[in-house]
Amino acid sequence: MSNEKPPLPQNDTDSFFQNKVIGHPAGLFVLFFTEMWERFSFYGMRALLVLFLTATLMDGGWAWTREQAMALFGSYVGLVYLSTMMGGYFADKKIGYRYAVLIGALLMTLGHAFMAMETQLTIYLGLISLVFGNGFFKPNMVSIISAMYKNHPEKKDGAYTIFYMGVNAGAFFGILLCGYLGEKVGWSWGFGLAGIFMFFGLMQFWLAQNIFGDIGLKPVKKDAAAVAESETDDQGGKLNPFSWVQMALIGVMIVLGLVWIIFEPAKIISNGSVDIFNFTVMGLSGNNFTILLALAMFIGLLVYRLSQYSVVTRDRMIAVTFFAFLVIFFWAIFEQSPGTLTIFARDYTDRVLEGGAGTTFKVVNAMMTLIPLGIITWVLSRLFKQTFKNYAAANLFLGASFVIIWGIAFWMLSNQFSQETLEVPASWFSTLNSLFIITLAPLFSKWWESKYNPPANMKYGIGMAFLGIGMAFVAFGANSIEPGAQTASVSMIWLILVYLFHTMGELCISPVGLSYVSKLVPPRMIAVMFGIWYLAVAIGMKSAAKFGENVDRIADEKGISYFFWILTAVSFGMAVIAVAFAPLIRKKMHGVR
Repeated sequence: MSNEKPPLPQNDTDSFFQNKVIGHPAGLFVLFFTEMWERFSFYGMRALLVLFLTATLMDGGWAWTREQAMALFGSYVGLVYLSTMMGGYFADKKIGYRYAVLIGALLMTLGHAFMAMETQLTIYLGLISLVFGNGFFKPNMVSIISAMYKNHPEKKDGAYTIFYMGVNAGAFFGILLCGYLGEKVGWSWGFGLAGIFMFFGLMQFWLAQNIFGDIGLKPVKKDAAAVAESETDDQGGKLNPFSWVQMALIGVMIVLGLVWIIFEPAKIISNGSVDIFNFTVMGLSGNNFTILLALAMFIGLLVYRLSQYSVVTRDRMIAVTFFAFLVIFFWAIFEQSPGTLTIFARDYTDRVLEGGAGTTFKVVNAMMTLIPLGIITWVLSRLFKQTFKNYAAANLFLGASFVIIWGIAFWMLSNQFSQETLEVPASWFSTLNSLFIITLAPLFSKWWESKYNPPANMKYGIGMAFLGIGMAFVAFGANSIEPGAQTASVSMIWLILVYLFHTMGELCISPVGLSYVSKLVPPRMIAVMFGIWYLAVAIGMKSAAKFGENVDRIADEKGISYFFWILTAVSFGMAVIAVAFAPLIRKKMHGVR
């Protein structure tokens, strides 16, 4: 008799754990590499956008002011995360997670192709395509992970942290290589390379999608109708469908929000010639009144809907809302990276290296590039071992992408080693965040799975404290810069320390935040709630840009160091709030850790 266990049915999530890579289902690593190439494209383009917009006409840029560039950038990243609610809705109700991911990947591939053409029309078309593409793609990747780990909640924190390594591996190589090509060769080369690897991610996911069994398929209407008649929530309470009045309110909020996020930067970019907010209400300017009205309507609807759920569901969703509130402040400060910190790197940091310093950088940069690439290639080989027989075509696309990435990496490094005097690209510093993520994520994953795993509020408090320490370093380093100074030569060490501590803060907040949403929210609401979570992220992203729009004014009046000290104080203040509310939020979580 055979001792082999019979295979589990595909719709049983335990079946995914029969075919493991590094202790997790092979399907997790299909998502890992798909997300890696999507993040390569997203962060590669993002690292260049502000630099491109503010570069002089002679350097191929648009010669915008920092305020104009940050206004467009803030609305772009804000819309990216707002669009996730649309993607979550269509995935849940219409097309399923898988087709949402595929549509998103295709739109993003087209978006990068538009941007590579580098005309005013195609840049805007590209940004629009990327907004909608991210909306379909982003919330539904994490929704697939949530479904895969339905019966293994104790492994979710580790799974999301590993997935986050894929996110940051893509971000690292995207910023490193797209940034290098964009700054040193030509902007269109950087934008175009981002699109090529988005295409590889699309093909890999399409060809390997059967590894997910029944997860993410198109929802069946008759099954949904049957569930709607009889289902109760996971604590036995009644369902809480949206009424037509609530849907109308949501529609008004969406319109107000979109009008504000599109036309508010249009006024800045056009130097006031495009201004639909040329009115005042109760002493508020038109643009402030518009966004505050939308925010008040959202808070009112949220409070009402929370009151309609059963006690446990309501309390857990209050906990999610509190964490989302903290996330707004985290991203508002953390996302200074592609804006004010990149500008600080370009204009105020000594990036010219020669002699021993130049040689040291070349060696360190080579190790930074080749060692992570080697580790990710090793993970790729483990995935090949488990899946090549059944998914050969997907693996061939994935393998080809790595052959290309190795080639570009060696080309970049050989160019750098051939230069006697080396100027470090301003975008290079942003790679440090992803490098530190790749290095530290396994340690944090083990921490979250150990008996020393801190409760949720402590993770957020620790994360915000790390954020404050990082900002304090750059604020201290910038103390010698006089108010109004346009250039300076501050040591690179301050930016390196910023990204180290900000990375540790990110590991305490971002990946575990997604995990808490999946644990606290009823399964039938998971994609929509991920969308609402990304709404908080969108507000944080736009807030980061609003901070950035004011950096020149503050730097001229009180010095750029003062700007960073403000962000330091806000970070530590939110750390105190996170810890102070720990007893209340722990009670609201009803046993979820």
